Amino acid sequence: MVLQFMPGIGQKISQKLTQHFGSEHLALMALKKGDFKQLTDVEGISEQKAADLIDAAKDANTFLATKEAVRLHKSIMQHIAACANNNVTKENLMKLQPAKEFVKSRQDFIKKTMNTELEINGLKKLNKVKTRFKRVVVSSMEIRSLEPYCRVIKPESGETWQDYTVFKEVTWVGDGGPLEPPSGWIVVPETASETEILPEFTLEWFQINEKLLRKIDELTEQDELKSEIAKIQVEGLTSYLDQLKDDEKITQLKNIKDQLWTMAKKLETDMQKEVDEAMSDVNLQLDGSDMLRALQDTSTLQRKLKQQTSTAISKAVENAKTVFNSFLSPSGMHCPDQAFSSTWPTKISRQIMDQMDQDLEQLIHSLLAQKRTKLSKQLAPIKQKCELAWENLIQLDMWLTVGKWARENDATMPQITSSGFHIQNGRHLLIGEKPDPISYGMGESASKEDCQEVTLLTGANSGGKTTLLEMIAYHFILAHMGFPVPAENAKIGHIESLHVLAKAGGTQSAGALEQTLMQLAEVVSSPTAKLILADELEAITEPGAGAKIIAGMLEAANKHEHTCMLLVTHLAKDIMDATELDLRVDGIEAKGLNQNLELIVDRNPRRNYLARSTPELIVKRLVQRASGSSQEVFTSILERF
Repeated sequence: MVLQFMPGIGQKISQKLTQHFGSEHLALMALKKGDFKQLTDVEGISEQKAADLIDAAKDANTFLATKEAVRLHKSIMQHIAACANNNVTKENLMKLQPAKEFVKSRQDFIKKTMNTELEINGLKKLNKVKTRFKRVVVSSMEIRSLEPYCRVIKPESGETWQDYTVFKEVTWVGDGGPLEPPSGWIVVPETASETEILPEFTLEWFQINEKLLRKIDELTEQDELKSEIAKIQVEGLTSYLDQLKDDEKITQLKNIKDQLWTMAKKLETDMQKEVDEAMSDVNLQLDGSDMLRALQDTSTLQRKLKQQTSTAISKAVENAKTVFNSFLSPSGMHCPDQAFSSTWPTKISRQIMDQMDQDLEQLIHSLLAQKRTKLSKQLAPIKQKCELAWENLIQLDMWLTVGKWARENDATMPQITSSGFHIQNGRHLLIGEKPDPISYGMGESASKEDCQEVTLLTGANSGGKTTLLEMIAYHFILAHMGFPVPAENAKIGHIESLHVLAKAGGTQSAGALEQTLMQLAEVVSSPTAKLILADELEAITEPGAGAKIIAGMLEAANKHEHTCMLLVTHLAKDIMDATELDLRVDGIEAKGLNQNLELIVDRNPRRNYLARSTPELIVKRLVQRASGSSQEVFTSILERF
């Protein structure tokens, strides 16, 4: 178990715990033992935090038992996540850990995804409602959950619903509300759900997630995944989503309101044009006596002109009213007679237009409120179903990604066994080149000649020993996650923990050496099933002492059934001299250099073979690559082999 990766422990708390207890190992021991008092003595850790950390330590995933194991897990999951089409899928993949349970059921499901090429695009986390709505909630009860989304008012003593008519959209909760609620008002009992109180919230959630939710119904039935896809479907979802759109009535009203002033201006222009054209063609039809009187008295002519103008204006107004009423017809409203002036120039009353605009807005609000209330009641019960379906869809995409990765890398599902491992033509996928297939095994799952549980791995530098350790670790990590492994076939023994010990960076101080040995002793002495992959442990101290220490650790590990330990070392002969164990020794040896001065290595270890580290080949390569005095030095060294 790695301290920093436990729930509730980040880098800062990890550093404080390590500093307080003296080492990560001692800090972990304190957590496992539940040392409450010691934990509360750590700066920044309260009693509650200490209790939470102790509980977390009990339930923590202990499979990845070292930092190197954690690193390898992260790197292989990044490799798988690179196949994902969606960022949310990548994030979820990176959170997955080896599972103690449900491995078989996960294997069965992933096998199905390996047989389908179904891909899902455009997935992300569902949007959260951030809107603050105009609706005012009046309630004698506290409804704090709605406060981020609307104004919630607790009425003062003596106040009635009439005191809140200044607000257009109100939800009155409880007794005392209007018997006939004004337009835009909702009256609900105190037992009403939040969905009934604020219907806009549910509708907004569906509206902002509409495009995403439609992806649920876009899934095509796949033979392999038919039952799983059926679990994601939400009955009637498409129909409900279609209802989010404005119905025909509301759409018409909105169009009328939007075009109201444009229509009024056009009718005003049309009326003036019509009157102007009518007066251009007017015939006063004056007889001789009328003309003589008109010369003496102009009032006669004016009267005749006024009569003709009045007739033209009346006709233009009637035509405009007819057009306007036809325009307003879908709303059920009519144009008042007083909306049009009967004098020249003909105009439409701005005051009346303002009132009509307000009436239209009120009508739209009323219809929307009715629809929202009705639709929110229908949508509320399926909101949770949609959220669950979406999570299941993201989960499905995650397993589809694993299946895609398996197909692209010719991975196969391993057999989980009781102990040991056998990997047939396994590959290390992260070495940046086409990997050589390697077959290797240890313990109960391996062939009869390879069934030893403690093994030394020897051989050439840069020959692939560390690569083999990492490949084995990857196979165990993937298998214990229920994932396929990059091998022709594999048997992987069930273990409780994976201990990958990276190559030490040089001889350690007395204090650091003591801590390292304590951790090693705890690992090898534990009776739980585990795999230990160690790379050159001898680097922790001088070679002579290192061989004796390693021998003791190997003997302790060998006492426990279902514990396998593979150790890369250059001290195999010294270790064998220091123990009475009949140790298995395998070797990877370089045979020479190719024309590019690269090591010629069979990456498959030879069984029961003490391989040379072949430093002479490294020196020989340096002779070829060096020049001048450096070349002379390496030539002299080579002659000594």
